[in-house]
Amino acid sequence: MPASTPSPAPPAPTSPAEPEAEGTTDSAQTTSAAPDDTRSTSAGEPAAQGGAGDADDTGDTRSTTAASPAAQDPTGEIAGEAAGETPGAPRGRGAGARLARLRAWRERYPRAARAVWWATTVLSVVLVYLALLLPVPLTGFEPRMLLRLPGEAVVIAAVLTALPRRPRVVVAALGGAGLAALTVVTLLDMGFGSYLGRGFNLVLDWELLDDARSYLADSLGGTTTALLTAGVLVLVVALFAGMAAAMVRIGTVLGRDAQQSTRATLVAGTVWITCSVLTVQLAGQPLTVHRAAGALNAQTDRVRDTLRDEAAFGKEARADRFGNTPAAQLLPDLRGKDVVFTFIESYGRSAIEDPVMAPGVDRTLASSTAALEKAGYRAKSGWLTSATYGGSSWLGHSTTLSGLWIDNQQRYRTVMASDHLSLTKAFRKTGAWDTVGVMPGVQKGWPEQKYYGLDKVYNAFQLGYQGPKFSWSTMPDQYALEAYQRLVHGKQRDKPLMSEIILTSSHQPWAPIPKMVGWDQLGDGSVFGPIEKAGRRAGDVIADTTASREEYGKSIQYSVTALTQWLERYGTDDTVLVFLGDHQPISRVSGIHASRDVPVSIVAKDPKVLDRIAGWGWTDGLRPAHGAPVWKMSAFRDRFLLAYGSTPHPSGG
Repeated sequence: MPASTPSPAPPAPTSPAEPEAEGTTDSAQTTSAAPDDTRSTSAGEPAAQGGAGDADDTGDTRSTTAASPAAQDPTGEIAGEAAGETPGAPRGRGAGARLARLRAWRERYPRAARAVWWATTVLSVVLVYLALLLPVPLTGFEPRMLLRLPGEAVVIAAVLTALPRRPRVVVAALGGAGLAALTVVTLLDMGFGSYLGRGFNLVLDWELLDDARSYLADSLGGTTTALLTAGVLVLVVALFAGMAAAMVRIGTVLGRDAQQSTRATLVAGTVWITCSVLTVQLAGQPLTVHRAAGALNAQTDRVRDTLRDEAAFGKEARADRFGNTPAAQLLPDLRGKDVVFTFIESYGRSAIEDPVMAPGVDRTLASSTAALEKAGYRAKSGWLTSATYGGSSWLGHSTTLSGLWIDNQQRYRTVMASDHLSLTKAFRKTGAWDTVGVMPGVQKGWPEQKYYGLDKVYNAFQLGYQGPKFSWSTMPDQYALEAYQRLVHGKQRDKPLMSEIILTSSHQPWAPIPKMVGWDQLGDGSVFGPIEKAGRRAGDVIADTTASREEYGKSIQYSVTALTQWLERYGTDDTVLVFLGDHQPISRVSGIHASRDVPVSIVAKDPKVLDRIAGWGWTDGLRPAHGAPVWKMSAFRDRFLLAYGSTPHPSGG
């Protein structure tokens, strides 16, 4: 056969969506080429789409001589697009061999080739479409929420249609990578909103991902966590590659017939604007959305606000109502008292008022109130609105004790490095108290000790515990309190004691949960071995909403019982116990749109201690009434200092 005669090989599969002629295509025409590089495409054949994911379209048949315009590829969209090479340029033997094999496969299996072409195109559209519809709620999601027309899709189509082939491929690939990055951040935003009640902060929150990994390792085990981490990383890489390839594929399809694509884009844009103006709804929700643009704007605003807040909060932290108060004028009405500040993990309003969890918790609060009254103690309780939600307990601790609203990591670092007077440090400043911290959740260096003014801190390794961990919690609260009694509170001292204790048994995932044992049986904690083995596994609870709520309620009952029994057993006439929650549990447990309120109680035998706060309007007992006063958590420090005789002497600001 003459070299200039096209091969009689059967035509490749035909897609009904493709043009047979080149008339309206924007592809580059090659007027001459070396004989072994001339490309031809059968009429109606799905042309190579360029970019990853288009292997089924890269086997365009090549003639052995210079090709006429009719014999050239009607789209010009060869795999060389993704590689950035000029149509008709010489290729290496490896690439040519692969193309030859793909061409042979397409010619042999035309229906399969057509199916692959359609499948990859549809998958590309679906992937981009879903990314443009984010964010969606993790709780209460319904498929009808996906029946929307994203305005960003119209903009993308318009840009890709207008560009020539080479710029289109570059813009599509970069745009796909950008959309993948926005998708990752939006998914993190959704997760943070579900667990922490706030969005993901691009500036501050990356370090929290390591905390999340540590939490999973403690809850599910190191091997499972490593596999999950590797899986997430693979998915992220695949998302970037897939999104870039999908955008290139969409751009290629749009570029095959620029005029037809332009008309379709104009129609889609007109429909979107009309429906948006008329607020047309589908399945009870607006048909038109621009969520991706909204997500991008939200992240931009959050970054800008974060950068501005750094300087503003630094100035706020330097101003302190009690910064220059002399030692003799701090807390004079508590002199001689052993004061214990205790935070109960995730102890929130939902534990007391939610219909699933409240019955058991309320019974525990009622019985504990009665037991304490029998032992001569009285209590008053109210509400504080926490600066955090679902996690980041240290933000709640620091907000309570500093008197500043600390709702992000940047503010936390700023105040920890400042001279702003913490409530615990005020006790130390007087010189009238020894100060100590019991931190069973701390398993590494803790420089915050200096800010809180603690003479000594006992971490997870210094309490003598030899029993098993209970998921994230390093030891049961009952043991931590007994160790505090043995190592600190039960010893003879020259001064009264101010203590800060962080209890951890009610930390998620709330499985397994410790059980109370005889205080004389605690020993080194080995007694908890059989209890831990018999408890529910974290993996059985962590993704089950009903089980999580039930077990959360039980964990709060356990922590409150351990603390109040410790007070009954070891408290004295001079013991003053202040205990509160650090934040609400995650929304899957506390409920959508739950408040950030946490209970706070002050317990003492000396009636003068509670008389000092009689004007606060708090409820008698350990259970605050629904309508009891609600303060911001940051207000507690100043109110407490004033109630017990401190005189303000401002500093800074």
